[in-house]
Amino acid sequence: MYDSYGLFIADRWIGGAAAEVISPVTEAVLGRVAQASPEDTMAAIDAAEAALDPLREMGGFARADALHRIADAMIARADEAARMIATETGKPIAQAGREWVLACDQFRWHAEEARRIYGRVVESRVPGGRFEITREPVGVVGAFTAWNFPAALPARKLAPALAAGCSVVLRPSSQTPGTAMLMVDCCRAGGLPAGAVNLVTGTTAATYGPVMADKRVRKVSLTGSTRVGQQMIRDAADTVKKVSMELGGNAPVIVYDDADLELALDVTVPTKYANCGQVCVTPDRFFIHDSLHDAFVEGFVERAAKIRLGDGLDPETGMGPLINGNRLSEIAGIVEDAIAQGAAIAHGGGRPAELNSGFFFQPTVLTGVTDSMKVFAEENFGPLAAITRFSGEDEVLGRANASEMGLSAYAFTRSPDRARRTVSALKAGMVGINSYALAASEAPFGGTNFSGMGREGGTEGIGDYLDTKLAQIVF
Repeated sequence: MYDSYGLFIADRWIGGAAAEVISPVTEAVLGRVAQASPEDTMAAIDAAEAALDPLREMGGFARADALHRIADAMIARADEAARMIATETGKPIAQAGREWVLACDQFRWHAEEARRIYGRVVESRVPGGRFEITREPVGVVGAFTAWNFPAALPARKLAPALAAGCSVVLRPSSQTPGTAMLMVDCCRAGGLPAGAVNLVTGTTAATYGPVMADKRVRKVSLTGSTRVGQQMIRDAADTVKKVSMELGGNAPVIVYDDADLELALDVTVPTKYANCGQVCVTPDRFFIHDSLHDAFVEGFVERAAKIRLGDGLDPETGMGPLINGNRLSEIAGIVEDAIAQGAAIAHGGGRPAELNSGFFFQPTVLTGVTDSMKVFAEENFGPLAAITRFSGEDEVLGRANASEMGLSAYAFTRSPDRARRTVSALKAGMVGINSYALAASEAPFGGTNFSGMGREGGTEGIGDYLDTKLAQIVF
């Protein structure tokens, strides 16, 4: 399934030493993909550097047209892309299709942002003078993306970088390379200068190392774990690169006593088990008011029990597998730890007996969870709903904020006043009230504290790919 692709450097697909990609559904080999050498990555950086002046000379309006052409090409290949995403990740085909649509929308949104890279003029104190403030592309960008959203994550980096006039060296996850390759192939339809978009796959030493060491790469953008983000910050310091990153989360969900219980359940259960819980903004820590706790657990279990596990290519599948065997072992260990400390399994808790292959784990509901348990205190990144009780507003807000993470947080209430107090009190980059719909091209996506820095999307998204220049002009 990767025969048409490889490494993409200076507008050409090229081969290289190959590595296997494993299906999370069957554990069989999906195919083999090219692996870059350090020399290949340097060639990609060379190509990206050579594309900078032509990209800048295009101007924002021409770059906008190019991004629209890329989006058109992506839409034309939507069915192919959905199958690729579902095959590589195991997620249900409907979720895969929606992800590709969101990726297309990133190019549409940032196409229009390319036309609106505004500066400003400020009156100077010097007689006859004025300050002109303009914004210019940062330069070559290194983009590193994770496997859980193999289309949305590259699009969030490629689209704003190209809109700003930056060239990109993209390094997608080696577990889901085909989706990024398909997207990069669509970028050829944009008519951008050769080298504007490059793609390398391979080992950390062969890809990450050269990008981080090269002074010509002026910005790096990461979607990944907090541990990797911390290392990237340290490595970026050597060449003073600009850094933006979306890292892990451990989202609290507060269901107040005045919440619409049916609404909370109807939107929470499918959100929790989307992509088998492998979503940074997924609800993880469930704080349920004493008065609603038992009914919430009952309704949650009832809905979770109806989710059908299986191959994401089957339209009847409601939840696919975890991405690999390591994740499967980690999730099983987290559940075992919770049970050993006194939590109870209300539903699920292990591998489904009816599936003999693949990295499947049942939709799981844990009750009697305490704040110190690993399933609650750390991001579990799996199909685990950890539920606890609370009685007072101040109490629950303090407990919800007792985390180093600060990506997303959620609450359910019918009170506008309580909603505003909750939004103000929660320490997170994004807060949803009676909704989990945070990811949109027009909205700034990102977190605080150990969940990262910078924003992707919205009018803020393109700013991370621009430098500000001040000129004092006197006549």
